[in-house]
Amino acid sequence: MSHKTCVTVWGENRHEKTNPAVTAVYPDGMHQTIAYFLRATGEFTVQTATLDQPENGLSRPVLAASDVLIWWGHLAHEEVDDAIAERIKSRVFEGMGLIVLHSGHHSKIFKSLMGTSCSLKWREANDTERIWNILPSHPIASGVGESFDLAQEEMYGEPFEVPPPDELIFISWFSGGEVFRSGCTWRRGRGRVFFFRPGHETFPTYKHQVAQRVIINAVKWAAQNPLSTTADS
Repeated sequence: MSHKTCVTVWGENRHEKTNPAVTAVYPDGMHQTIAYFLRATGEFTVQTATLDQPENGLSRPVLAASDVLIWWGHLAHEEVDDAIAERIKSRVFEGMGLIVLHSGHHSKIFKSLMGTSCSLKWREANDTERIWNILPSHPIASGVGESFDLAQEEMYGEPFEVPPPDELIFISWFSGGEVFRSGCTWRRGRGRVFFFRPGHETFPTYKHQVAQRVIINAVKWAAQNPLSTTADS
């Protein structure tokens, strides 16, 4: 029997509980919205985890079963247990894929894997974001087209203090004139890491079909780690 890629969608799940504007957009939580469209493909086994669960929802069995971990956090980066962040890092080096979304750039796990501050410029406003596909041959860019627009998004601007990406797939332009490296990959050990910029909590970015396509493609790419497979049948 073929193995379906197992995806764990981790959401901090704090904005959804405290900010009515976020609840209106994501009544079940951003993590559930992402899990829903991943499940709808029929290609993945999908589970969710949140900050306030025991072990931040990421026990050893959960991570051991995860081929790919998707991460969205913002308000409570420091509440993620250091031991859990190290546990995730070990799994990435063993071959688990990691997809970091939006404000997850300041998460413990992303900063640890990058070895830098991961800081950037930002402006919370109703900017239009145009995301340019500059590496259309990459699997993550499949079916995306030359560019796509998000009518409302938070601005992120350069400099983005991360190591040079192995591959730069998307660049964002904002209506304020700023640009940003919004789709970047890195390899860490046997694991593949993808950072995807869009996803401010008060805007319905994760309901946008092209943004969903990018995340679906990224899961497939991040899960492809032949060096991490075993000979067990």
